[in-house]
Amino acid sequence: MIIGIISDTHDHMPVIRKAVDLCNARQVGHVIHAGDFTSPFTFRALKHLTCEFTGIYGNNDGERVLLQKLSKQQIFTQPYFIELAGRKLVIMHEHQVVDALADSGHYDLVIYGHTHEPDIRKRGNTLIVNPGELSGWLYGKCTMAIADLSTLSAELIEL
Repeated sequence: MIIGIISDTHDHMPVIRKAVDLCNARQVGHVIHAGDFTSPFTFRALKHLTCEFTGIYGNNDGERVLLQKLSKQQIFTQPYFIELAGRKLVIMHEHQVVDALADSGHYDLVIYGHTHEPDIRKRGNTLIVNPGELSGWLYGKCTMAIADLSTLSAELIEL
């Protein structure tokens, strides 16, 4: 299964639309958002995904009631555990326990955001992915990741 991984969208609607278009064109099976949507209106773009969606709340997500409604109850508090294509994933926003989660050996993929800096690496048998900031507001690069769960690999994509 191919999945799209985004984080820290911070209301940047044009680039969110580009990410949705890319995920749809590449026929990803699931999109994961690692937090900091910021405003519920981001779902004006995210609702056009043609695959399943899962997100978690970040530290800048204030209007949680409307975010929950517009996401069709698909945004959760962290850590969030999910199994896709036989792989165990944990999704975080903050980064403080990412290495400990990877070292535990319980997860195939640890996804996080918050730092706005891309990070794709293996730690033991666990793949760690931070897709960077889709918004591009902090570092000027709008990035996301595409991961292949069958090979447990990921690539960074700049939009």
